[in-house]
Order: sequence, then C-alpha cells, then structure tokens
Amino acid sequence: MEAAGYTSRTVEEVFKDFKGRRAGIVKALTSDVEEFFQQCDPEKENLCLYGFPSEQWEVHLPAEEVPPELPEPALGINFARDGMPEKDWLSLVAVHSDAWLLAVSFYFGARFGFDKADRKRLFNLINDLPTVFEIVTGAVKKQQKAKSSISNQNGNKSKSNTKPRAETPGRFSRPQPQPQPQPNDEDYSLLYEEDEDEHGETLCGACGENYASDEFWICCDICEKWFHGKCVKITPARAEHIKQYKCPSCSNKRARP
Repeated sequence: MEAAGYTSRTVEEVFKDFKGRRAGIVKALTSDVEEFFQQCDPEKENLCLYGFPSEQWEVHLPAEEVPPELPEPALGINFARDGMPEKDWLSLVAVHSDAWLLAVSFYFGARFGFDKADRKRLFNLINDLPTVFEIVTGAVKKQQKAKSSISNQNGNKSKSNTKPRAETPGRFSRPQPQPQPQPNDEDYSLLYEEDEDEHGETLCGACGENYASDEFWICCDICEKWFHGKCVKITPARAEHIKQYKCPSCSNKRARP
C-alpha cells in the first residue's frame, strides 16, 4: 500500500495492511526466529525489522531518504542481541514492532483523511488482536488466567490487591506512589520524607530529570547510571524478565568495539 497520491483507502484496507505486516513480524520472532537471530549480527550497522503486507519480513538498513516514505521501525535492534537473554531481546523487539505497526497504520489513516469515527474503528479492529509482544511472551494466556482469578475474587477486594509485586533479582527500581501521611501519623511522615531526601538528587542518565517516587526507574548494570523506564523504553513488566540490564549507550559500546 502506497501513501503517495492520496488515493482514497478504507479502514478495512488499512487494517488488512496492518495484519499482513504484523503476521510477517510474528513469523520472524516465532517460527523463523533462528534465521532472524542470525541476521541480526551485532557487528553490522544499525538494522531494522520490517514487516510487509505480504506477511513477509526482512532485516536490513533503514531507509536512506529523509524523511522516509513510511515511519521507520526501531533502529539498531542487532546491537542489543547479545547483551541480554534471547527471550528478553525478542520481547524487546516485539514491543518496538507493536509501536511501529500502530505508527504505520495511523500514518495511513492521516494520509487518507480518516475522521474520528474511522480512526476509532481502525483502533478497535487492531485492539481486538493480540499484540506481537503478547504472542512472543505468551502474555495472552497469562492475561486470561489473571482475568479468571480476578473474577473469582470480585467480592473479596482488599488492600492486598494493590500490594506491589516482589522485586526480581537485578538492579531494578520500581518506586510505588507512597500514600500520603495521615493526620497524627508522625512516624510514617518522617519515613516518607527520608525516602524523598535519599533519592531526590538522583538524575536520569537520559533526560537529566530528578528522581520522582511515583515513577519507574532502572539501573544499568554496566555504568550504574539510573534511567527513567520511559526514557529507555523499559516497563516494570519487561524489567522482570531482564537478568542484566544494559543501557542503550553501554549496549552500543559492546556492539562496536
């Protein structure tokens, strides 16, 4: 599907394009994973994973034209290949691929003049499908189990439902929003202030902003710098599967001796 020319396209046609590209990427990360792994050589230049409407996939250099005809996938996926367990690396590529697929579809939507109703319908069609990340990690089955568990406990809500999950081994920080001190609760108030003071001067190695207790942070095991999860595109859920985290800078240094 070409965006040039502003040819009128329907929501269904854009969704078909999405499904084809998605199928190609899923194939690369599942049934063709050995071939995909070999093609992502860290010694090569920045590589991208492309999915095509024909349900095929390809690993190659990014488009040379600026700006490109279509939104580009994540750049340099090969550099992180050997810096983490294969399963975690594939999950990382899957997350970036999901973002790229959405970007391409809504790029078409903008070029073809979709209105609010069309965009909503396109999103709902896409949202009814499992994401590439959910397929690669098996999260769909986990979600189904979680929904079943929640429905069984519907009448037994308690504070334990919001208890933070246990930390996994590794240098990850998952600060949780602290409850505001209650009146006359002087002991808790002191603890709350001490925690803020302890981390208040920590700066993100990517954006340079200060630590905030209600944000997820992660520490690089190589350079020991701390980063906002959002700045390095790491979520708490993904952090649980990373045994040793390397920030983008350290990953690039390893891939380019």
